[in-house]
Amino acid sequence: MTEGTPLSIKRSITVRAVVTPAWKEEAERELSQAISATDQQLSQLEKEGQQVVDDVRSQSANPLDPRVQDQVAQVQQQVAAKRAELEEQKRNLLQQQAQVRELEMEQIVEQGQIESFCELNVGDNLVSKMQVAIVVRDGVVEAIEQD
Repeated sequence: MTEGTPLSIKRSITVRAVVTPAWKEEAERELSQAISATDQQLSQLEKEGQQVVDDVRSQSANPLDPRVQDQVAQVQQQVAAKRAELEEQKRNLLQQQAQVRELEMEQIVEQGQIESFCELNVGDNLVSKMQVAIVVRDGVVEAIEQD
């Protein structure tokens, strides 16, 4: 590659959103749906866990056999671990929902990342080429910020 040949590189771009009534409504709706889905997963987990325990016990000639008890305990432990994971997920979602409600209109919040390509030439400042953000208001690009 020679000095005059540009190089195409991939970079992450930060997406920042301006808080508007529509943005806030959409964010709260998405979080509510995620909370509801987590509740459904918890309910399903409890049902399936109990079903597996019941199946293990009913398939055994002696439900009090220590091996059966070990199997049951193992299933219950797995269910408890998954329950704890889902409850943590729900706590995080509830916390995010509370944070969204606290946001003020016109405040700018980070919403995520997207990737793009850019041309890099000899003499370019790599750091400034990599530090790019876009600001959107209700899905419309309002600004492109480059460091």
